[in-house]
Amino acid sequence: MKILIADDHRLVIEAVKAKLSELEPGIDFVLAMSVDELLASASDDLDLAVIDLNMPGAEGQAHIDEVRRRLPAVPVIVLSGYEDPAVMRSVLERGVLGFIPKAYSPEVMLSAVRLVLAGGVYVPPMMLSSLPPGVVAGIPGVGAADGVQRGSGAATAQTLEHLRNVLTERQVEVLQLLSQGKPNKLIGRALGISEGTVKIHLAAIFRALNVRNRTEAVVAAQTVTEA
Repeated sequence: MKILIADDHRLVIEAVKAKLSELEPGIDFVLAMSVDELLASASDDLDLAVIDLNMPGAEGQAHIDEVRRRLPAVPVIVLSGYEDPAVMRSVLERGVLGFIPKAYSPEVMLSAVRLVLAGGVYVPPMMLSSLPPGVVAGIPGVGAADGVQRGSGAATAQTLEHLRNVLTERQVEVLQLLSQGKPNKLIGRALGISEGTVKIHLAAIFRALNVRNRTEAVVAAQTVTEA
């Protein structure tokens, strides 16, 4: 697998590289710290491109458009410090398959990347909560009913009432913290329970919501975070 990481902060690049190395052994990483380096590295043998919005040489989102034009078959994910839902939607409407805020945890980023590589689209919960019903359907590859998934069994249409019927109050609390991008250790610390207990709650949540991983659970939890 060959992954391009484009960001103007070396520390961010190295952190993303280290986390994405967990996808599989022997990943070939291509690194870029400016738009010129990004475009010079944009080759059709890439399996994924993870790109920052603000880089030296960037003019709005033109560099995203150019990568999409040159490499229409390569999945692109934007990793950005922006948390404005309007910016997120603008990016996703360009055919980008995921928008990951830098405030999110490394585990959420890894789950989002796995989702995209599996053929899905990752939409941050904070964006979904800001959109009126039906708006998500305007984003390419994202249906109003399935939220951020294509071909997935994620229970994104769950209502708050239904969630509270199938989950305990403690599991709802775990979901709320999970949707904030917190890892198991911090969830446990916030709730005064052990990391092992958090894992037990997560396994029960996955079964109850008919989801396969943390990312799908975050989507299903969206109505809880709005409560």
